[in-house]
Amino acid sequence: MIKLIYGYELAREAYLADQMFRLRAEVFKGRLNWEVKVSNGWEQDQFDRHNPLYALSIDTDGELQGALRLLPTTGPHMLRDVFNSLMDDDAPIVSPQIWESTRFCVSPKAAAIRSHNRLNYVTGELLASIVEVGQRAGLSSVISVYDARMRRILRLAGCEAVEVGTPRKIGNVTTYAGLFPIDTPMLERIRAAAGIEGSVLDVTPNANATLAA
Repeated sequence: MIKLIYGYELAREAYLADQMFRLRAEVFKGRLNWEVKVSNGWEQDQFDRHNPLYALSIDTDGELQGALRLLPTTGPHMLRDVFNSLMDDDAPIVSPQIWESTRFCVSPKAAAIRSHNRLNYVTGELLASIVEVGQRAGLSSVISVYDARMRRILRLAGCEAVEVGTPRKIGNVTTYAGLFPIDTPMLERIRAAAGIEGSVLDVTPNANATLAA
């Protein structure tokens, strides 16, 4: 199940916020050794200050299994402000119909839950949530920066991107930028790959944030 929370709502969701930022530290600093800042066990960056929309995968016990962050490209976002070298001399992608997905992470505890084709179920759930959120918000695409490992996972999930700019080595990994269409065929491919039936979003009244492009 995916719970949607805007940044301004994190204070009232303190338990989930703590789990999310600690998971990000565990994954991005501890496992992937990215150059990220960790303070008091939390990984946060400047983009968390711009009221992003977080998609949180929650298990039946209310524990966090995975998370991602969405930001409109009309404001500060990572491709424009951090990874702009990927775009060569092209103009930055700015559109109210395009959001950016970043900080995609899955708990190691959820790694064993896999579909028939070995896709991690929580990964599929999070990817499906991006498309469902995008459809609700009237988006045309979501853009993301990802490494070669994530590129293979995205292909396994049926998430074929239109890659933009030029892939480059950032740190020790080859890094890509891709535009992912927000449409029903994409959603159906993800659901089929992950073994998902129906919406992944929490349907409890008032459980999910109001969305607007």
